[in-house]
Amino acid sequence: MLRRNIVNHMITITSYLHRNTLHDIILRWMYDDAHPSDAGQITRLVHFNIIYVSRYLQLFSDRLFGQLHRCNYHTRRTTLKGDLKDVIITNVPYPDARIEEMIHNYRNHPERFFRETPFHATMFFVYRNGVKLYIGSNRIKRVRRLAEKSARRIIDRIFETIKKNADRLAEERAGRMGVSRQQMVTTPEDMTAEFLKAENRLLEDLRYRRQIQDADRLVINDVAGIKVIVEEPEQDHLMDLVGQMKDCEIIEVEPHSGKYNAINLIVRFYPPKERILSRSLGHGTLKVMQGKGMIPAEANRDFVEFVRSGEESVDLEIIVSDYKEMLESEIGRCIHEDRIIEQRLQQPYCGHLAKNIEYLMEYLFSFPASSQIELGQLPIKLWNRYLPEVFRRCLEKAVQNTDN
Repeated sequence: MLRRNIVNHMITITSYLHRNTLHDIILRWMYDDAHPSDAGQITRLVHFNIIYVSRYLQLFSDRLFGQLHRCNYHTRRTTLKGDLKDVIITNVPYPDARIEEMIHNYRNHPERFFRETPFHATMFFVYRNGVKLYIGSNRIKRVRRLAEKSARRIIDRIFETIKKNADRLAEERAGRMGVSRQQMVTTPEDMTAEFLKAENRLLEDLRYRRQIQDADRLVINDVAGIKVIVEEPEQDHLMDLVGQMKDCEIIEVEPHSGKYNAINLIVRFYPPKERILSRSLGHGTLKVMQGKGMIPAEANRDFVEFVRSGEESVDLEIIVSDYKEMLESEIGRCIHEDRIIEQRLQQPYCGHLAKNIEYLMEYLFSFPASSQIELGQLPIKLWNRYLPEVFRRCLEKAVQNTDN
């Protein structure tokens, strides 16, 4: 059995219910300690949370946009970023040279702006003087992106641990030489050797389920997200409005400045559970659960129990920006998709262990969409070495549809 004091903190997805259960599964799987019950647990954790998040996000968004604009608003769902990018350049709310430049660039070369990016969202509009204006949107982070972000957070933390262990090895070498660490001459070859030695030690700790350095919890709190387009004079009013909303509190305010200027709010929300449960599961979810061996009546009962026994609060992200800055983030100097590519390219640690963590997280979040009912042995052990095609073959065998 996995000792409970091993890496006490792993990924916590604060937008989800039963997040501690998911946290524990991720932790155990890193030590190749999968339980037969994990198959059903992961299926519920992913599919039921997708439904729960979508319902409370819509309720919160309706309240936020309704109170902010005090008029009827209209919504439109989309699954592609191209829809959003086309909408935001229509009916420009005010003239500006930079805005005109961005729109001109987009219209001349729309193929350069990641139009095919999946984007499961609801866009919000109001009519002013007979003109339909975009005022914001909400979106749920796709399961595949959630797997990628979880892996990146874990990899960064593992990298820090290896570096600290390598530093200790360097201190030990300096002690054997009778000099201080600062006085010791370290060649690039020595540094590489110490890093690899520290990495191997950590791999052995994982393999034999030994205690490794503890760490603070890693939090992902933006699975549920809302973008609100508000010009600067009204942004303080929005902050006050959110702070005064029932069953809601602002727990973090993070201004961003530079290439993209906006305010990120992390909001703790206490969803009305019984209102959310007033609707049964939809046909699509019931079909997926039936494929996992659960009849519709059982799936609906399980969903009710899942929600009622889960945490009372969830966290969601609100990004507040004006119209011009929103354009910068979609078709300007700080395009969201460019930032994702940059994060991938700049990841400092990309060895076998890092790749295995990526594979493991992708498998964990893809399993609920598979036709498998039983879990069996995990196809990835973090201390082994694999070619990418080996993992891809394992994933293809297990998963028929992973584009959630």
